[in-house]
Amino acid sequence: MARPDSDSDSTRARLRRASRNPRTLAGAFAFALLAMAPALTGWLDEPFYLDLATRILILAIAAASLNLILGYGGMISFGHSAYLGIGAYAVGIPAYYGEYSAAFQLPLALGASALFAFVTGLVSLRTRGVYFIMITLAFAQMIYFAFVSIEEYGGDDGLVIDLRSEMGGIADLESGVQLYYAALTSLVLVTYLVRRVVRSRFGLVLRGSRDNDGRMQALGFNTFRYRLACYVLAGMIAGLAGWLLGNFTNFISPEMMDWTRSGELIFMVVLGGAGSALGPLFGAAAFILLEEFLSGFSIYWPLGFGLILILVVLFYRGGLDGLLDRGARTTRSTGPSNPSSREPERCSTDPAA
Repeated sequence: MARPDSDSDSTRARLRRASRNPRTLAGAFAFALLAMAPALTGWLDEPFYLDLATRILILAIAAASLNLILGYGGMISFGHSAYLGIGAYAVGIPAYYGEYSAAFQLPLALGASALFAFVTGLVSLRTRGVYFIMITLAFAQMIYFAFVSIEEYGGDDGLVIDLRSEMGGIADLESGVQLYYAALTSLVLVTYLVRRVVRSRFGLVLRGSRDNDGRMQALGFNTFRYRLACYVLAGMIAGLAGWLLGNFTNFISPEMMDWTRSGELIFMVVLGGAGSALGPLFGAAAFILLEEFLSGFSIYWPLGFGLILILVVLFYRGGLDGLLDRGARTTRSTGPSNPSSREPERCSTDPAA
């Protein structure tokens, strides 16, 4: 009979801890600020900042997809930008033939990305370490040069998209504000999906395979299938980001698939915190804002990026989310001693684990 009271007490205790957790507060503040961004940019009469925020959201989705395989699966891919390009071309190529329906373009982006991830994953996931990095890079460069060679769609010069995807009465993506909220909604759904996946039995097997694949196989798990399913899911999420990116830029080119774009996504994941739910958002925001800030001082701003990455890897391996995590641990350690109220430890953020 006393169980409902104990459950409510436990819920209230968790809410109190969450309200004092710097990571929770930072996440809540970030999403609240993102929700108000169109109103704030309209009030300031600065549409550029809305475009900047939209770009952050889209790249955060792409980084979240990479974080799924890198942070939780230990699969360091230098070919992840290929899915961005596939998703963007799923907007541009149908538009070239006069097909603007999102009901056609979006499933095409997701399906083509899933197919490419499945086919390449069958080969790539049979390798580990540097061999996996090189083979994913090779596949990405193959599709990059394939689109460079197709003159029908602009080749290396790219292709202009004259109209954005039509979503019927759901949203008008020609409106920058509605496109922004479409990207924000997608990010929220992707973050929730990734969180559910990594906390499920599937996610436990995936993390177990990252830490000790041989032991997981000895327990009877076919880890190759789990890793392949995760790889395909990550490809589909990146394809969604590519579909949004194609609509946002109104332009597509093979440059979207270049390996340097994959490097930027890895930078975002590491900077934000690999193996964390909000790390991709923090990393994408920090990357874009630093890019805008440093590029205003010198054309050699990538050197500054390199120094920041070195410092993060050497001294803050958990990234921005790791800093907040340490703040949360400090908050708990200075609070009342209550062993039953300790939160589970955050998963490892070392991709090489």
